[in-house]
Amino acid sequence: MKIAFIGLGIMGKPMVRNLVKHGNEVWVYDIKTENIAQVTKDGAREGASNADIVSKCPVIITMLPNSPQVEAVVLGDKGLLAYAKNGSVLIDMSSIAPAASQEIEKACAQKGIKMLDAPVSGGEPKAIDGTLSIMVGGEKALYDQYKSLLLQMGGSAVYCGPIGAGNTTKLANQVIVACNIAALAEAMTLAKTSGVDPQLVYEAIKGGLAGSTVMNAKAPMMMEGNFTPGFRIDLHIKDLNNALETGAKFGSPLPMTAMVQQMFMTLHADGYGSDDHSALAKYYAKVSGTKIGK
Repeated sequence: MKIAFIGLGIMGKPMVRNLVKHGNEVWVYDIKTENIAQVTKDGAREGASNADIVSKCPVIITMLPNSPQVEAVVLGDKGLLAYAKNGSVLIDMSSIAPAASQEIEKACAQKGIKMLDAPVSGGEPKAIDGTLSIMVGGEKALYDQYKSLLLQMGGSAVYCGPIGAGNTTKLANQVIVACNIAALAEAMTLAKTSGVDPQLVYEAIKGGLAGSTVMNAKAPMMMEGNFTPGFRIDLHIKDLNNALETGAKFGSPLPMTAMVQQMFMTLHADGYGSDDHSALAKYYAKVSGTKIGK
């Protein structure tokens, strides 16, 4: 399949590599030339601009930071809608506000372009090994048509409903992950301040009801003091902003989300916005005076 891929960040680069491995002809462009070089050496093809690659390809995938970037790339004066061919398909895999997905889809439809919103969960490690969880919104028939393509990047690609449902599902995911990490940091800080080894607490409880994928991924990072980003705090702030905005629109209470968002904002103000979101441990270290790990 001939694919234009826009957005070669932490997630985009390994996603491109997996598409190439499956035999697709993947055309790329990015404002950072080093990002282009990192994927063209693995078989992707370099385009001269976003306009160039979308005019070449019937399928366009975007993987961008937030709603404004997707809106600029798709709807802007030199956006892809000005150059994509009638009948093209846009699969936006960015994590953005559901309302933004719906507005972008309306603009695409006016140009004869179909769209799926298909945000992902799993971070860089699962992007690398092609086991991302993909949450899809849009026409069911379009999902059915492109599910096999999505599974070249993910371990699952679940249909969630009409356009915007993918991003609503992703927001629910991000709320659960954020609150889970905060609870984990809080519990491990309790163990440490009480004189109990957090590593032993982790070993004792990980197989019980408290155990989770989040715990298995983030507890070791907290205890090692390793906050190399798999998913940055600043990106989680963006997702929780979208969740709080969506909750306000539909009257859904999100008090726990709002509290964790304030923790993230404190860490951002302290200069840790580029750390992994497991650095919520640093928030608890700040308020308790005790580090969980090193």
